[in-house]
Amino acid sequence: MKFKTLMVIKAIVCLALGVPILLLPNFTYSIFGVTLGSGGAIAAQEYGASLLGALMITWFARQAQPSDTRRAIALGYCVYDAIGAVVCLIATLAGVLNFLGWAIVLLYLFFAVGFGYFTVKASSQ
Repeated sequence: MKFKTLMVIKAIVCLALGVPILLLPNFTYSIFGVTLGSGGAIAAQEYGASLLGALMITWFARQAQPSDTRRAIALGYCVYDAIGAVVCLIATLAGVLNFLGWAIVLLYLFFAVGFGYFTVKASSQ
């Protein structure tokens, strides 16, 4: 897979999840079996906003050529997505997230491995 393709996929996922989480946090999280209180809704909306920020980074940096900046972006998303995978794995195993939690775990793993590949590839060049 090309770096640009991975970045576009990440941008689409950030758009598809970021907007609903920002605008309808209670509804969006209820799909995954989570009930949010008022504080949880605010935290979810902040997460939605961060996803829209990630959308901007992935979309506008999608054509970045191999460089220190591109490697930094890949490393940052590798770490972010790996941590997200662990957090969602724990939440799914604990029953906090319903069976759709596994889809989120796999999505995070996909991006962690993908961005990890580009981090390692940049380091070897």
